[in-house]
Amino acid sequence: MKKLLTAQELAEILSLSVETIWRYTRQKKIPVVELGQKQYRYEKEAVLAALAMGDLSVKEEHPVYSKQDGYTYEDYLQIPEEPGYRFEILEGILVKEPSPSMHHQRVSRELGCQLITFFNNFDPEGELFFAPLDVTLATGNVLQPDILFVSGARKEVMREERIDGPCDLVVEIMSPTNRRKDRLRKMEIYRKAGIPHYWLADPEENTLEAFMLRDGNYTLVVAGGPGDKFTHPEFPGLDLDLDRVFHRPVSE
Repeated sequence: MKKLLTAQELAEILSLSVETIWRYTRQKKIPVVELGQKQYRYEKEAVLAALAMGDLSVKEEHPVYSKQDGYTYEDYLQIPEEPGYRFEILEGILVKEPSPSMHHQRVSRELGCQLITFFNNFDPEGELFFAPLDVTLATGNVLQPDILFVSGARKEVMREERIDGPCDLVVEIMSPTNRRKDRLRKMEIYRKAGIPHYWLADPEENTLEAFMLRDGNYTLVVAGGPGDKFTHPEFPGLDLDLDRVFHRPVSE
């Protein structure tokens, strides 16, 4: 019996990221052996044959760049603009990603509108912002959260060209190709920076998760989707309409 590989083992053999292997799996571009719910294994020869037959280029869709000393904000400012892509620096590593999808933008717009309405009453001195806006968190971290809120008490982090320091709330909207990055890498960066609230919106699963910093770690305090009541213990009066947030036009 031929050896079955994990996604991590296959990624190392093909010199790809695990995120790319999972993307190909979700898109059914490579064969997979399902051992159980969300437990996948791969046969190397079958995957290589599928990649060849499908005329797929084995390369990262989101190239990751590195330099010996790590990228800094100064390096970031020198990166030429490239239409259709955006850049971030995560722990000194430069990451390039395509611009968000139409549905991603719809989720961002609707969620943002509801949050603006709430925060205008909850904290009139605070401000809500949308990507693209740079957030610098210590050396080697330049991020562009999809939505962020700076309270009136933290306005000192606002600079003319960026947010320099931890804001109060960050919302990331996941796409099929950045799920692990948002759930693991970015979450850890935001945790270390001391950002009190981190929310993850998943347009594929139609869920919104709200994490809150407690004793130095993020704790899930509320989660929901369409049909659920989404309130938050730290934001009295907040009642998000997730049916509207995750609505897709009938044409899709």
